[in-house]
Amino acid sequence: MPGYDPKRALKALYAPKNTDWALVDVPAQRFLAIDGSGDPNTSAEYAQAVQALYAVAYTIKFAVRRAGGEDFVVGPLEGLWWADDYGVFTRREKESWHWTMLISQPPWVDEQLVEQARQAALEKKKLPAIAGVRHHTLHEGRCAQVLHVGSYDDEGPVLARLPGYLAAHGLRHSGLHHEIYLGDPRRAAPDKLRTVLRQPVAPLG
Repeated sequence: MPGYDPKRALKALYAPKNTDWALVDVPAQRFLAIDGSGDPNTSAEYAQAVQALYAVAYTIKFAVRRAGGEDFVVGPLEGLWWADDYGVFTRREKESWHWTMLISQPPWVDEQLVEQARQAALEKKKLPAIAGVRHHTLHEGRCAQVLHVGSYDDEGPVLARLPGYLAAHGLRHSGLHHEIYLGDPRRAAPDKLRTVLRQPVAPLG
C-alpha cells in the first residue's frame, strides 16, 4: 500500500463533511504548481497546464519507487483562483479568472526532486507546458472551508454566502480562493461532483 495519501494524512482538508462554511487550520504543504489565466472549460492553456502537472507528478512517483523510497498516491487536482473583481466568481465569468493549478506532494518531495522530474518529463513528453511546472510551498493557516456537492457552475450561491459568514465571525479574506477537486468530471454526473472550497481568512482590523 502507498505510504502517503493526502486524503488520509490530511483528512480534515481533503475529506471534510461540512456542507456549510466552517473554520479549519491548514498547515504548510508542498505542491507542484503551474500558472495561467482564462476559462478552464475552453482554454487550451489550462488543459495543457493540467496535463503538464500530472506528467511531472507521475514522473516523481515512479522515480521515488525506482529509488526504493516510500511510494505515495498522486493527490487530486487543486486550484488557486483570483481576479480583479471577486464578483466574477459568483457570476461565473470564467474568462476573467487567473489560476495556479496544484497537485499536493509528500513532505519529502523537495525542490531538487521536482526540478529533476520536470526535466525528465519535458524530455520524454515534449510538452512545452511542462517547463512552467514548479515547486511551491503554501501555508494558508486559518481558513473558511466547505464541501460543495454538485456542478462547478452551481458554486455561486455557496460563494455568495461567504461574505456574511466572515462578517459574522469578524473575519476578512487574506489569501486566494482555493478549490480541491475530489470528483472526476469525466466519470461522475455533475450533481455528484465533490469540491472543497477554501478561503484563507484573518481577523478584521
